[in-house]
Amino acid sequence: MGAAPLTVGTAGHIDHGKTALVRALTGHDTDRLAEERRRGISIELGFAALDLGDRRLSLVDVPGHERLVRTMIAGASGIDLFLLVVAADDGTMPQTHEHLAVLRALGVEAGAIALSKVDLVDAEARLLAEAECEELLPGVPLVAVSARSGEGLDALRAALAGAAARAEPEQTLSTAEPVLHVDRRFTVAGRGTVVTGTLWSGTLARGQRVVLLPGEREARIRSIEVHGGAREAVGPRQRVALNLAGLRREEVFRGDVVTVPGAAVAATYRLDVELLDGAAEIAGERRVQVHLGARESPARIVDLGGGSVQLRLERPLLARRGDRVVVRRIAPPDTLGGGIVRDPAPARHGPDRRRAPLRSHPTAAEGGDLSPSKGGKVDNPGPLARQVLAALEADGPRPRPAGPLAEALGTEKRQVEAALRELVAASEVVRVARDVAYPAPTYARLREAVAELSRRGGSTSIAEVRDELGLSRKYAQALLERLDAERVLRRDGDRHYPRESARA
Repeated sequence: MGAAPLTVGTAGHIDHGKTALVRALTGHDTDRLAEERRRGISIELGFAALDLGDRRLSLVDVPGHERLVRTMIAGASGIDLFLLVVAADDGTMPQTHEHLAVLRALGVEAGAIALSKVDLVDAEARLLAEAECEELLPGVPLVAVSARSGEGLDALRAALAGAAARAEPEQTLSTAEPVLHVDRRFTVAGRGTVVTGTLWSGTLARGQRVVLLPGEREARIRSIEVHGGAREAVGPRQRVALNLAGLRREEVFRGDVVTVPGAAVAATYRLDVELLDGAAEIAGERRVQVHLGARESPARIVDLGGGSVQLRLERPLLARRGDRVVVRRIAPPDTLGGGIVRDPAPARHGPDRRRAPLRSHPTAAEGGDLSPSKGGKVDNPGPLARQVLAALEADGPRPRPAGPLAEALGTEKRQVEAALRELVAASEVVRVARDVAYPAPTYARLREAVAELSRRGGSTSIAEVRDELGLSRKYAQALLERLDAERVLRRDGDRHYPRESARA
């Protein structure tokens, strides 16, 4: 199989038969969770290998429910071509159009349309559905299929093979630094921590030393698998499972990045982005949701003019120049468009760069600049603030309050409090409660761990967070209350439910 490996992602409205079609094409059921099988819908990302004769594609099956669009985006990031599924008995629906908007924002242009469930409609309805699909994406191959009868499956494989031939990756991807955005992590008995994701660029090899961002956590690749097959090394645009030595499962989170020391990708709270789709609508918003890789963050919009904006993020994203972002409206939720990162660590500035302060983002700074930027914020906190930040980083998930920190640093409590305010203003620290402050990367990891715990069990509690993360009640309660305030969770009595599945 000499053709380059590529990744194809499904897209389409809920109940239009994406997972059934994947099963018919590959022989693999991507709904692995008991809840998915009970409810008959995809909740998490699913993966399978699709053999097309002279090449093998990695296939990512994404959820179609409107509440799971963020999961769809995580799965679509890094794909090379799409398989849009439209049910003949329904036609195009809201998530059909939103998934297409996500694909456009990510720059995914090659693919095929599967008109599914054609065995359920008469000839007239079938022709009407075909015409609707052709109008939706003129020139994209359209194949009528039935996962139940097998009609059209060979023709669909041929259409995907043709789309793959038109979507060959750039040669530079294999020589670039490796970047893998983690979309799943789990433990295999006797083998330890495993992470999965699409390798966006570069190569990885068994035995290689890597780092996980944020936090520069070091690990060694114990083994590599691609769709269950062991590999000594793997190149870009493939679905990869990495067995990592040196890290426990609770130290790795969805949205982390596997790369090498010194890579250009870094945690950032600001992005300068050239908008390619939906520019006018995005620039007119005050606050949006930004997706990059398997992470997301609310952001304030600063219109820079000429189709560019600065995104001032509330949580760190892991970015490098040239990455794609998807921008969604927060309420009512809808995909507005997307763009390309032109500067992953810009100074805070407006339309006229000549008047922008000459400062770098803290993640890329070579020195300190203690002068405040507009709005009274500090871009680079002073020496004591840096000492406080280092102490908090060393504390991990149980940070000391201001009093004990002051005693340890040989200074006064009020000075530590002032340093914490500097760090919060610079978005380097998140104050979860009055006496609980986390470095932003630490908080991001704990936030995702608590959110995943609530999703996994349907809800969670202070005691469960305490036991799962090895915290005291104080820290578990502070985290849950913060996530309730951020509307990630919804409290009902002593239980905290994920917003996407919260009960009325």
